[in-house]
Parts: sequence; structure tokens; C-alpha cells
Amino acid sequence: MPVKTIVKKTVKNKRPETAVKAAAKTTAKKPAERELVSFDFAVKYLLRGKRDYVVLNGFLSELLGKKVEVKSIDDPENIKTYKNDKVNRVDIKARINGGELAIFEIQFLQEFDFFARVLFGVCSAIVDQVEAGDFYNIKKVYSINIAYFNLNAKREYLFSGDINSFKGVHYKDEQIPFERAVSPKSKKMVDIHPEYYLILPRMFDEKMRGRFDEWVYVLKKSAVRDDFKAAGIKEAKARLDYIRMTPEQRKIYMRYMDNRRSADSAIQTAEGKGELRGIRKGQEMERAKLVKSMYETGLTVAKIVKSTKLSETAVKQILGL
Repeated sequence: MPVKTIVKKTVKNKRPETAVKAAAKTTAKKPAERELVSFDFAVKYLLRGKRDYVVLNGFLSELLGKKVEVKSIDDPENIKTYKNDKVNRVDIKARINGGELAIFEIQFLQEFDFFARVLFGVCSAIVDQVEAGDFYNIKKVYSINIAYFNLNAKREYLFSGDINSFKGVHYKDEQIPFERAVSPKSKKMVDIHPEYYLILPRMFDEKMRGRFDEWVYVLKKSAVRDDFKAAGIKEAKARLDYIRMTPEQRKIYMRYMDNRRSADSAIQTAEGKGELRGIRKGQEMERAKLVKSMYETGLTVAKIVKSTKLSETAVKQILGL
């Protein structure tokens, strides 16, 4: 029998696949998801024990492209209870291997001084290292900023920035690395320039371009897919699983998330109606926190005035002087 006849019969006898069956196949192939608690809540309240550091180890390792081990976690705002659930941001400082520091700033509502606070956080981390006057103790600082607003980004959801060298103005091929010697007599040099990372989860289109995108997915959806393989994801499934929370933890978590949603809704409503009083009040509260934080690190009133552009009277009023 000719080949053409066989092909013809085969095509003729093949029953067309229905749209329902095709959709069922597509659905079946979609990886299952597991609901997790929000990353900010986890960092702030759950991932405090050393056995839980493995989650942050994975997150940082995938972001920085090297193996990272968290040695300790410090909360700059000393938030040790659930009483301040309505705070607009989460600040966490982790000391990692080699004595380096990773600063997490997670913010939900956009504010005019966002980048000023990012810079201040890095500067404070550096100043804290040299309080004793030994400048050779300065370690590299990684500033990891997670913002749930777009900051005028068009498509990108992951940004990085640093100043790793000084470049010649007249002789473009000359560069001097931004590094220091391990000790006065040592020739070994170490990298000390801060690195900044900006992550915008709401801008993420959910296309996996690299392993860290699995973590961005977690930041955006508070969920993890069964096919995820990034470092720390397996541990996140176990430690941040909503189903495994105790009734008391769930109650606290639901209140925390409700406060977040309420704040977000209030801002959107105010913006829609042009009623910005709530936004301004929030900004005033953040300014007051910034001024107090600067004062606590040892800065004088004069320096705070210069940095914040507030009047001396306003600064003293905030500080109660």
C-alpha cells in the first residue's frame, strides 16, 4: 500500500482533541503551589532561631551569587513583640560569614525619603563598625531593599548598584579598586564598598529567568511552587507553611496582614480622592523615627538638621529637647 494512503487514513481516523481535554492537559502540567506566610512577617517574627537561618542563607546565596551563612540577626528597631503590626516597613540586620552585613529593608507604601533612608541604613551600619576607632574593622555591607511599589520602573523588578572602583576622568583605562588592606602591614586586599539591591515584587511578570526569580515569586505571591529548586526554598516550604502555624500564630498573622491591607487601601483611597492628609501624617511619623534613629547613633542636632533639611526647632521638638 502506498505511503500516502497510510498517512491519509491515519489523519482521517485521528479524533480531534477537544478544547476541554486540551485545557485539562494544560492544568495538569501546572506545578502545584503551597501557601506560605508573607516573607516580611517571617523575617520579622518567625525566622529568629539559628535553625531557621537556612531560609535566609538560601535567599542571600541566590541573590549574591555565592554561598552565604547567616551568623546572627539583629532588629535595629528592637521589635520583639507583635504590638507594632502597623509599621510600614521591616528593618532587619544580619551578620553573615566573613563578618559582612546584610541589611533588609522591606517597605509597603511609597514615601518621598525612601532612598534617603536606604543610604542612612548603610551609613549607620558602617559607623557602628568603627565606634571603637579601629577603621580596619570595616566590613562590606549589602543593602537589600524590597519595595511593594514600582518607583517608576517600567519593566525591571531586580536592580543592583555599587561603586566598586574609582575611574580615571582623563585616562579612562585607569581604575583604583574600592578596597582596603586586611591590616596595616598586609598586602591582601578586601572589597569593602557597599552593594545595593532593589527588588520590586509587584513588577515581576512571573517568568523564571534565574534561580533567584523563585524567591521573587515567593515575595510577590506568598506561595511556592513544587518545582522550585532555589537554595532555601525547600526549608521555606517547611518553616513558613501557613498550614503548620499554630492557632495563635495564625491569629497574629491574620491581624498583621489585615493591618497591611488596611493601610494600603487607605493610601489608595486618599490618592484617588486627592486627600493626602493621611499620607503626610505618615511621612511626618517616618521623619520623626528617622530623626530619633540618627540622634541615637550619636549624631548632633546640627548634623541632623543638615541631613534632613528640617529646622532646628522641628528636630528639637521631635527629640523633646
